Amino acid sequence: MKKTYKIEVDCANCANKMEEAACRTPGVAAATVNFMTLKMNVEFEEGRDPKAVMAEVRKNCKKVEDDCEIYL
Repeated sequence: MKKTYKIEVDCANCANKMEEAACRTPGVAAATVNFMTLKMNVEFEEGRDPKAVMAEVRKNCKKVEDDCEIYL
């Protein structure tokens, strides 16, 4: 399953950090962050609950970029 989320981030480098953190999160098959459109596309592993996985993605992104936001 793939979903798109609106994000808020200050710079392209921060967006890259968010993308890397999202990709390392268990339950995420792939993730891309587009700084220009302020969107995050996430592909979830089969059988995973997107809400639970995105809660972890948000937590991991806040660790690398504490002023970022993902609108779930």
